[in-house]
Amino acid sequence: MGAYILRRLLLMIPTMVGIMGISFLVIQFAPGGPVEQVVAQLSGQGDSADQRLSGGGDIVGQGAGNDGSTYRGAQGLDPDLIKKLEKQFGFDKPPLTRFLDMMWNYIRFDFGESFFRNASVLSIIADKMPVSISLGVWVLLLSYAISIPLGIRKAVKDGSTFDVWTSGVIVVGYAVPGFLFGILLIVLFAGGSFYNWFPLRGLTSDNFADLSWWQKILDYFWHLTLPLTALLLSAFATTTLLTKNSFIDEIKKQYVVTARAKGLSEHRVLYDHVFRNAMLIVIAGIPGAFVAAFFTGSLLIENIFSLDGLGRLGYLSIVNRDYPIVFATLYIFSLLGLVVGLVSDLIYTWIDPRIDFDRRDV
Repeated sequence: MGAYILRRLLLMIPTMVGIMGISFLVIQFAPGGPVEQVVAQLSGQGDSADQRLSGGGDIVGQGAGNDGSTYRGAQGLDPDLIKKLEKQFGFDKPPLTRFLDMMWNYIRFDFGESFFRNASVLSIIADKMPVSISLGVWVLLLSYAISIPLGIRKAVKDGSTFDVWTSGVIVVGYAVPGFLFGILLIVLFAGGSFYNWFPLRGLTSDNFADLSWWQKILDYFWHLTLPLTALLLSAFATTTLLTKNSFIDEIKKQYVVTARAKGLSEHRVLYDHVFRNAMLIVIAGIPGAFVAAFFTGSLLIENIFSLDGLGRLGYLSIVNRDYPIVFATLYIFSLLGLVVGLVSDLIYTWIDPRIDFDRRDV
């Protein structure tokens, strides 16, 4: 197992370099880099440059952008000013040098400072983390709490009316995008066109500090109701069908037939014998499911419900061409995804010692 873990860790290095390299290359051809953003603002074509550069001080980043001294809309501006902007944003160096410098800093988890915020990238990410963690943790807990019992019930009642209509509901729910369902919830229950039962932004009310402890709990879940509902619609579908199919496969095996022949009750057969083997693939997928709930679903939902989390941060950073935040979040999430994949494999071997990855190619 030690050799397998070492191989997986070593493979993470070229994988990360490839992910960051491709992303860096794409950025080179993306118009409207940070220098062009500031040039447009100085030329009166955008928001105030003071707003974008608020916070003062030098703006030092490890991002990537257009590499040149001529920018659209720069006519009439002092060339020295353009060169100063390029130096501030780190674009006075060749692209390869910028990429190597960025990777060297990222290996040491030095992500620099934001282009347009007076704070380090890590502090900004840490500040937005609680919102995304709240969504990810609750979506994971609720989706598993729904999908596992439902999947077991569907496996036991395979082919019945209950199985058919619940499968239809699950398929329809999975097919509806979460953000579209979120918009529907806003229209129906957040003051859109019908009812105004739930708040539309944030995780807490303005008077949260003045509330008692039980009122704070109610207020917190009151704000989470609509975002969680939108995320849960498709989150539990995959796990439900996975649980059902896993139980069906195990129920058909010989040891189950033998257990029934010995006179064991259906409850003991199902939960004392089938459950441990059937839940192997479901339990091992928990780390990956958490990462999926934590990151993939948060982008649109956080923007729709005005939740100030990592998803909204990433969206605004892309729009504003704040490349240090864009690349830092990409690096952290990609690294976390690779590590979680390894952890999932280790959980497989812990739950079922029969699995031996050392005998398989990586």
